[in-house]
Amino acid sequence: MPAALRGGAQSKAKPRAKAPASPRKSRGPSKAKAGYAPAKLGAAGRVGLSPTHAMIAAGGVLAAMAVVALATGDRAERLGSGTKAAIGQQFAGLGFRLNAVHVQGASPAATADILSAAGVYKDQPVLGLDLEALRNRVEAVGWVEEARVVRLLPDTLIIAISERRQLAVWQHNGTSRVIDADGQVIPEANPLRSASLPLVVGQGADQHAADILPRIAARPRLMSRVEALVRVDDRRWDLRLKDGSLVQLPAVDEEAALIALEQLDQRSRILELGFARIDLRDPTMVAVRPRDQVRSSGLVADGA
Repeated sequence: MPAALRGGAQSKAKPRAKAPASPRKSRGPSKAKAGYAPAKLGAAGRVGLSPTHAMIAAGGVLAAMAVVALATGDRAERLGSGTKAAIGQQFAGLGFRLNAVHVQGASPAATADILSAAGVYKDQPVLGLDLEALRNRVEAVGWVEEARVVRLLPDTLIIAISERRQLAVWQHNGTSRVIDADGQVIPEANPLRSASLPLVVGQGADQHAADILPRIAARPRLMSRVEALVRVDDRRWDLRLKDGSLVQLPAVDEEAALIALEQLDQRSRILELGFARIDLRDPTMVAVRPRDQVRSSGLVADGA
């Protein structure tokens, strides 16, 4: 039985208020990408950036992504040389052109050779540089032991090297060359500009110089008098002094012989007496010869 309503009239139900439209539903179709970029550039203008600067900033982001791609090990598979060149040219128009090259860790003499080997030039597209090939060219320079190449966007290249230390000038068969601590020749080093380096002479002197030179250098009084260290029969050393004297070292236990010479010099100033020859080859005795008993000899020692 239907329920009776008071007043005798049926009550009409109130219509329910419509819920506000969902923001998602109220939006129209999404904007096309072509219309989205100008909106972004407009926003950039409102924060103080011109559209041109905004585009350059966007290009910087893309350039960073390109650098990551170029730096990965599989770049050769993903990007051909033509693609890399195209990227370099495209971003060169946005200012990514080589403007400065900084060489770190190199002496002035080595820097010129390193820059020449690098083969880069001003306004070259920075992103088009093959850093691995550039590093290989730099490490082919005689001065360079190891190199690292870093690209700093937008326009700078850093070449950081470990330079091979010049140890001595090696004279052999009428030719003088500068060698490093491993006895390797540094082709680019000019021996005529290396007068401060010690002179080592003879076959094998290049390979054994690193052993004898620190021992001589540890004795400044002796080192200041040495004109050259002469390798005899690739077995032992003669020390040619600036006054023409010859100090003959043994083939074994050079250190003991140098200690004996040092002690003798402290007692009797033997290095100042001008002996023609001081023979230390016999560990039981030191033999000396006055200058008038031998003829003046050349730079190469006579006898073993």
